[in-house]
Amino acid sequence: MNLHTDDNHRFPVTVKHACMCNNSALQEISRGDTNVNMIASIRRLGVFFLLAALLAGCNSAQDEGADTRSLATAPDAEILQPAAMAVAPRPGIYAEFGLTADLSGFSDDQRRMIGLMIEASQVMDDLFWRQAYGDDYQNWLAGIGVDSTRRFAELNYGPWDRLDNEAAFMEGVGEKPLGATFYPRDMSKEEFDEADLEGKTGLYSMLRRDDSGALVVVPFHVEYAAELGQAADLLRRAAELAEHAGFAHYLRLRATALETDEYQESDFAWMDVRSNPIELVIGAIETYEDRLFGYRAAYSSYVLIKDLEWSERLSRFAEFLPELQRGLPVPDVYKAEIPGTDSDLNAYDVIYYAGQSNAGSKTIAINLPNDEEVQLQKGTRRLQLKNAMQAKFEKILEPIAGVLIDEEQRGHVTFDAFFANTMFHEVAHGLGIKNTIDGSGTVRGALLDVASSMEEGKADILGLYMITKLYEAGELGEIDLHDNYVTFMAGIFRSIRFGASSAHGKANMVRFNFFEEHGAFLRDPERGTYSVNFDRMQEAMSALSELLLTLQGNGDYEGARALTADGVIGLQLQEDLDRLTRANIPVDIVFKQGFGELDLNP
Repeated sequence: MNLHTDDNHRFPVTVKHACMCNNSALQEISRGDTNVNMIASIRRLGVFFLLAALLAGCNSAQDEGADTRSLATAPDAEILQPAAMAVAPRPGIYAEFGLTADLSGFSDDQRRMIGLMIEASQVMDDLFWRQAYGDDYQNWLAGIGVDSTRRFAELNYGPWDRLDNEAAFMEGVGEKPLGATFYPRDMSKEEFDEADLEGKTGLYSMLRRDDSGALVVVPFHVEYAAELGQAADLLRRAAELAEHAGFAHYLRLRATALETDEYQESDFAWMDVRSNPIELVIGAIETYEDRLFGYRAAYSSYVLIKDLEWSERLSRFAEFLPELQRGLPVPDVYKAEIPGTDSDLNAYDVIYYAGQSNAGSKTIAINLPNDEEVQLQKGTRRLQLKNAMQAKFEKILEPIAGVLIDEEQRGHVTFDAFFANTMFHEVAHGLGIKNTIDGSGTVRGALLDVASSMEEGKADILGLYMITKLYEAGELGEIDLHDNYVTFMAGIFRSIRFGASSAHGKANMVRFNFFEEHGAFLRDPERGTYSVNFDRMQEAMSALSELLLTLQGNGDYEGARALTADGVIGLQLQEDLDRLTRANIPVDIVFKQGFGELDLNP
């Protein structure tokens, strides 16, 4: 895409442990897929449980008592595996922020339209719950007796902590399935690979078992026909109230897309909606929830109000994409595609989040559509979510800088730099290439489960590269480039805390280690603070840009997998991150939102 959460896949950020134990136990610790939850729990439960867990890990690589029935036949309450331990729920890691807006300038029809779009978003939220946890989630939530635990389950769309490597925080549940509910729990990767099944890698479908136990593909529009029909009806009613003809056309096409899983026509129509003050992003969009393969899209929605003043500032930057593409530090074959210049770059305030975008770390910028054909023909729209950015900067990034950034450089951490870094991250998704250089297919298809973390890493580093080049060309006015570099460094600490299940968390950990190896920053051992070496950071920026663009262009899955697997948290860094926790600095934000916050009638 992409959604910039601050966006996952199968090579988690884990903690390097130095301990004396046999080789099997060491292998169990380092193998992220099966033991990352165990490691997260170990950090909290101390040496005694560490020894117990290691002994258990040496005896068995998986739970012997796991229920092997398909999700299609087993009730949700029965498919969850028993767990030996669970970490405590952590609702306090989220800082509350109200999504309000002054809607007094809108007509009655526009206000009713916004209400209908919120109702359609609530349908997306229900569908994401079913994708992330299961159909019976409402009864499960109702059965949770502790208010704080229930609240944390609501924030995480299930009993797994999204900002702690999907560690279970309730007794009686095992590890979160890598494929969420998109695949049968008992399906192996080998069975999937061997299945001669048309559409088995489709974005808008899931795999189930038929009565004979064979794998079958079930499209979303079939599985969720009633709910998607309800959402489509709400969008058509909203279209009747729209005062912008292009937006009304998009809403009608998007309604049809929900009912058919055919999104491209509505994506093209959305690209032409530029001047409408109200915006809606809705549908099955990102593949972050599918940590098994990265194939399946999950439902999300955003209702947005355009910030006209900030949008005016941003409108001209997309036109620089072709020139910046030509200047990328890679051979010509890796930048042969010419990015579309019809891209849209605007600022918005969010008034409603739903579904995947509301789970765990919250999206602060949007770059859509994901469809490579639409991107090459029309570019993308980059929507900067200004109020969400401001909340994260004030409640999280500034306090982090106060602990971990050297006092002499702390003044370089600014909101304008944070906004610019995030904005150019989204613009940078348009750089590089979407199809592998050997003509075998898309980069996304070649890199599978590591595609998202690689793409987020590319966009982060190329965003900083773009800022540097535009500054050197005199296109950014009287800014201090050091602000962007130091704010970028502080942002790495912020995103690392999202954990292994986040594409952004893994991408930032890879970048931290790469910067450390290239001397891009120094750590003061007495103060425990970090300072940027500006010259070496530029060198590291260019080197990492070249590496990521080359891996993507080659469709080098094994190389990308190895790079992502190296994104581990060292002991020193973990100690520094623990200082942020002790300082009660939130990890992310949670929203008060809805009709009441906006003074709307449902």
